[in-house]
Amino acid sequence: MNDKLTELKSRLREASDFNSAASVLYWDQTTYMPPGGAEARGRQIAALQKLAQERFTDPAIGRLLDDLQPYQESLPYDDDDASLLRVTRRDYERQTRLPAQFVGEMAEHSIASYQTWIKARPANDFAAVAPVLEKTLELSRRYADYFPGYGHIADPLIDESDPGMTVAVLRPLFKALREQLVPLVDAIAAQPVPDDSFIYRDYVEQQQWDFGVDIVRHYGYDFERGRQDKTHHPYMIRFSAGDVRITTRFSRNNLVDGLFSTLHEAGHAMYEQGVAQEYDATPLGHGTSSGVHESQSRLWENVVGRSQPFWSYYYPRLQAVFPAQLGDVSEGAFYRAINLVRPSLIRVDADEVTYNLHVIIRFELELALLEGKLAIGDLPDAWQASYQESLGIQAPDNRDGVLQDVHWYSGLIGGAFQGYTLGNIMGAAFWQAALRANPGVMDDIAQGEFAALHGWLRDNLYRYGRKFTADELIERVTGAPLTIDPYIAYLRGKFGELYGINGS
Repeated sequence: MNDKLTELKSRLREASDFNSAASVLYWDQTTYMPPGGAEARGRQIAALQKLAQERFTDPAIGRLLDDLQPYQESLPYDDDDASLLRVTRRDYERQTRLPAQFVGEMAEHSIASYQTWIKARPANDFAAVAPVLEKTLELSRRYADYFPGYGHIADPLIDESDPGMTVAVLRPLFKALREQLVPLVDAIAAQPVPDDSFIYRDYVEQQQWDFGVDIVRHYGYDFERGRQDKTHHPYMIRFSAGDVRITTRFSRNNLVDGLFSTLHEAGHAMYEQGVAQEYDATPLGHGTSSGVHESQSRLWENVVGRSQPFWSYYYPRLQAVFPAQLGDVSEGAFYRAINLVRPSLIRVDADEVTYNLHVIIRFELELALLEGKLAIGDLPDAWQASYQESLGIQAPDNRDGVLQDVHWYSGLIGGAFQGYTLGNIMGAAFWQAALRANPGVMDDIAQGEFAALHGWLRDNLYRYGRKFTADELIERVTGAPLTIDPYIAYLRGKFGELYGINGS
């Protein structure tokens, strides 16, 4: 059994290395690659992903899993070897349904689509991306067809990034969340709007960069095993346990854009850096789901990074970096400005209270596209109608409307956006558990100390990688199943105090 387990791990490592090499090429494409390399880069990434797919779906891996089944069954459920075999089996059974040719076709199309989007968004040219989006929708439906037996066409796509989640679970969950959010948004809208004009003064980019890097270094992001670079749409990417990178973007006339992007992506990266080293290059060696991943990026960005204790420590330091821009701005005014609640067009810039409405809009549009109830050509108008209905605003053009998110232009349609709202819900539950275990966390944050929080998250969440499902992790960490209650309590407490509405 030991020999077979060793052989299995060797084969898994080879498949992982091909995927990591493809990821390096993707990172280069979105950061430093000259535009002329786009066509060849698509082929190169597709070739590597196809090789990874072929290695991972080799029948030899299936035979090894079968041979190791008695060994797995002899072990406790949470044993590392049992967990590796269980998770690998799930991935293998999913991946063997996807022909290698289809995987290569998806990869090549994603690269071409991304390059088209990069040019189309600043040009406000939806017509340029419509044909590639049609192809993306076709590929998304074909992907779903490889997984019969689900209750909804979107379920296989959702299950890929958030295992166990389905449309039947998410629709009522999002409906209940929306019913709780709308009264809170309405109550806040009746209050005076805080001044945030100073956020949009002139801030030198390098100083923004240095300030954000200093914070995430103190958070616990390890720059010996990571780095930060600039890109069009920020993301985190893992090549190995020793190389987990983040990207960000800056605006000289928007102080918070680059800062909170850095905090957000560092939350993702700290999760990946915290996974047990022995899981590297195996299916266990990543975060367990999109939702759990987003719970960490949103926790470090918002729950910590937009908290009053955080800025009681960091605001004097920020003023020292930008005395001309912030010298006349009090800490309280700054805190209110970075937590200002108002309907906005851009999801990644949205406040904590309205953010989930952006996600729910996209989720419902995806379902309509996949169900055939909405055509690609009608998507811009449907986008505008949804924003008018949910947020009472419309984008002046497609650049800040249907073209704003990279997801549909670098992947499939379906299965991506729900993780953001799940992350908010899960993050509040994990935060509540962290406070129970460490009542002094807020005092630590007010002193610029994050080791207790980071250590608790690493020990109770990060180190497990994909060893447990999201539902299992939530039960283990919080002692209760997933519910929106901690999240609603967090929002009502924070914004009720900020806006003097008693959390109503």
